[in-house]
Formats: sequence, C-alpha cells, structure tokens
Amino acid sequence: MEPILINGRFTTQNITGVQRFATELSSALVSGTSRRVSLLAPHGAAPKADTYQIGRAQGHLWEQWDLPRLRPPGILLNLGNTAPILARRQVAVIHDCGVFSTPEAYSAKFRLLYKAMHTALIRRGTPIVTVSEFSKSEILRHLPARPDQISVMPEGADHVARIGEDPSILARHGLAPGKFVLAVGTLSAHKNLAGLQSLATCLAARNIPLVIVGQLGNQVFRADGTALLPHPAQYIGRVTDEALKSLYRAAACFVFPSKYEGFGLPVAEAMASHCPVVAADIPALREIFGSAALFCNPHDPEHITATVIGVLDNPALQDQLRERGQKCTAAMSWARAASTMVAIIDRIFPRQVHE
Repeated sequence: MEPILINGRFTTQNITGVQRFATELSSALVSGTSRRVSLLAPHGAAPKADTYQIGRAQGHLWEQWDLPRLRPPGILLNLGNTAPILARRQVAVIHDCGVFSTPEAYSAKFRLLYKAMHTALIRRGTPIVTVSEFSKSEILRHLPARPDQISVMPEGADHVARIGEDPSILARHGLAPGKFVLAVGTLSAHKNLAGLQSLATCLAARNIPLVIVGQLGNQVFRADGTALLPHPAQYIGRVTDEALKSLYRAAACFVFPSKYEGFGLPVAEAMASHCPVVAADIPALREIFGSAALFCNPHDPEHITATVIGVLDNPALQDQLRERGQKCTAAMSWARAASTMVAIIDRIFPRQVHE
C-alpha cells in the first residue's frame, strides 16, 4: 500500500487551532491505520517517532521546493491550509475561507499569498478536505472548485481528556472557581474580542473578572488611549495546555464571540472540559454544536452581554449546558477523524497492494 506522507511544516509553528488539528490527526493516523504513515518536517522540528527531517529551507520555501522534490513515494497529506502547488498525488486540508470572507483579519501579503495558493491548488485538481459543510460551501463560493473535489471530515475533542491540569494558574491570577468568565482569542478582527467591551463593563460592576487567554502582545489600547480590546479585563497571554484546561474547568462560562469560523475548536475544548458555552450565532458553530451551546449575536455587544449574564444567573442552565456539551463532544474523537480521512484518501487514491 502507498504510505501516507504528512506535510510536517506545522511542527515548526506555534500551536493554534490549525496546528492542534494537525498534531492530533497526525498522531491518530500513525496509531490507527494499516497504511504506513510518516511525517516529513523541516530541520529544526521537534524530533518524534515516524518523523523524518528533509531539505534545508524553512517555511513556504521548504513546503514549495524541498518537500515536493525530496519526499519519498506516497500520498502527501497537507493538514494546515497550505500545500506545495506543483506536487501530485496529494490531499490538502483547507479549514475555511477567511481570507475571502473576513479580509480585514489578515495582512494584504497574507491574503494575496493564500488566495493565489488556494486558487492554484483547486485549478490543478488537488483534492480538498475541509472540516464543516459550511466551510465546503465557502470554498465553492470563493474558489473555482467542483463539489466532488471537496470532502468533509470531523474534528476531535478527546485530546482534552489526555491533558493534565494546572490549577495553580488560578491562584497566580487571583481567580476563584466559578467566579470568572473566560474567552480565548487573538487580535485577529474576526475573533471579535472587541465585541466583549459591554460584557467586560457589566462583569466588572459585579466584581466578576473577564479573563482573556491568547497571544495579544501589548496592543490592548490604540495610540489615542481608547480601548482596542475589552477593558477592564485580565489578559494573561498564552498559557500551557494544562493551565488552559484548568481555566476551562473553573470558569463559570466560556464566551466565544467570533464572527467567522470553519469549525471552532476552542468551543469543543471548553465543552469537553465541562464548561458552559455562549457562542456566536454563526453557521459553522450552529452546524457543529447545535443545542449544546447558547448562541448570541456576535454583531450585538448588548446581546452577547445579556446571554452571558443569563447563564451566570441561572445555575440550572449552567448544568444543562455542561451536560449538552459533554454529549456533543463525546463523539468527537481524533480516531474517528483519522478513520474518515483514510476513507477519503482510499476513495481518491484506491489502495494498491504491492507484492
């Protein structure tokens, strides 16, 4: 059988939702398929089992030049929104079409690169996999793809159960269990953290912190001193997986106001950590999480605030959301995701058994 060769460029990048997807799916493929699975990475990647470092370049140059030239025979699987344009016998995962639908969230250079790359991959007939029916519809809307060129697969959430906890994060930041609201995001415009300003003000009046986790740098205020992000709030930056799990488990509510997502992995992680979730009422989150979350209008800060306060003031609703979240994420396993991916690859490239 042809081996699956995973594009390991993601191993040199900071962990966000895309890199988490790639890491967990790669591990599940290595342990859960009869095909041989190898991960090809640039030099400098963290050494792991079944990982082979090839080439001398880094970043896009490694992916576009070294990877297609130096890879051994097999089916190349690209998990992180990019892929070598000239490679054949490959599959590319495109998680969403944010560069088209929310251009304000990306630099001009980034938008140009990704639009050109995705268009070239589609025109060359590269099979595409995405993570929701919504994302499939977005790809068909923005790119010259055929419906049969795009497959949909699920994501997993069971990695949360394998992560330990670090409850010391609470003491370090003066947080009491059940006495704060948690948000996870970045400065990207579509993450809509600025939409939590009304909520931050309302919570402060109740002496309840709004805690925001993520890579934000020092850009909490504009040059003129006005708030770029909600204030007052506790910004604690990037944290370990263990610390984040403890924050999920201790929060009275997790709020996710994003205006655009292809899947929404932080929502799944919060639910798998027994945290009630208030999520933006956008197509992908409705599709994936259904009645397991309470939905709010991400374009209406007052509605976000009212929805979160409604959860805080209703312990019975909190318990219902925890139960629904657990049921929703119970079926989200990376083994199931890997099995679906292998089935897609088998359909596209029927297995060839060599004597």
